[in-house]
Amino acid sequence: MRRRRKAAPHASHERWLVSYADFITLLFAFFVVLYSTAQVDKRRMVELAAAIQEGFEQMGTNPTYYAAIPPESLPVAVPKAVPAILPPNIPQSNDLDALRKDLEKALAGEIARGQVALRNTPQGLVVSLREAGFFDSGAAGTKASSQPAFGRMTTVLRERGYNIRIEGHTDDVPIHNSQYTSNWELSTARATEMVRVLITRYGFSPESLSAAGFAQFHPIAPNATEAGRAHNRRVDVVILAEPPAGALRNPTHPEKPSPERK
Repeated sequence: MRRRRKAAPHASHERWLVSYADFITLLFAFFVVLYSTAQVDKRRMVELAAAIQEGFEQMGTNPTYYAAIPPESLPVAVPKAVPAILPPNIPQSNDLDALRKDLEKALAGEIARGQVALRNTPQGLVVSLREAGFFDSGAAGTKASSQPAFGRMTTVLRERGYNIRIEGHTDDVPIHNSQYTSNWELSTARATEMVRVLITRYGFSPESLSAAGFAQFHPIAPNATEAGRAHNRRVDVVILAEPPAGALRNPTHPEKPSPERK
C-alpha cells in the first residue's frame, strides 16, 4: 500500500504586512505625541506671558518688549492681559502726537527753562515734572509757583480722558527727615499726592488714575553729577496709549447721587 505524500506547507508572502502595520501604528502614535506636546507648550507660553504682564501692571510698570504672538496662530484664546505689543520708537497714535503738540504749546515756558521734559515711550507719552520747578526738596506737595503750569497741563489732559499713571522718582542720595525715612516713601508720597490733587481739585476720575513710586531705581541720567541727579528727581505723568470710554467726569458739574428708591 502506497503512502500518501504530505502536502508541502503553503508559503505566505504577506507576512510583511504585519510588520508594516505595526510600523505605521507606531509612526502615527509618535506624531500624535509630538502634536499634543506642541499644543501644551503654546498654551503654557500664553499663560506665562499673561501672568508676567499682569504682575507688571499691578506694579505700575510694564516689562521690556517681547515678541507679540499672533492670536490666530495659537490653539487657545489669548488672555486679555496680554495686549498687542507695539515695537519701540514707533508712534502709537496720531492722537498722542497731537496731545504732545498741545502740551508743548501749553508748557513752552517751563520746557525752555528745563523744568518740564516730554518724551514718547512705547507705553505712551511721558511728561517729566522736574523737582526744581514743581517740588520743594524732600517734600511731597507741589510748589505754589508751579500751580499755573500744572493747571495748564491738566486742562489739556482733561480734554482727552486718557488713563494716566503718576510715577515718583528720586536720585540716589539717601533721605532722612521728619516725614520720610527713605526715597521709596518720598517718591510714593509725591505720586499719590499728585493723584489726590488731580481728583479733588481738577475733577479727574479715580478710575483713570494710578500711582507708583520707584525711588532712585529708574534713573534717566547718571547720578554721578549734580545735573544728572537733578534730572532724576522728578514726577513722571505717563499718559497711557488708549483713552478709556467715559473715564472723565465734569468738574464744573459734579455728578449728583441717584435718589434712593422707596
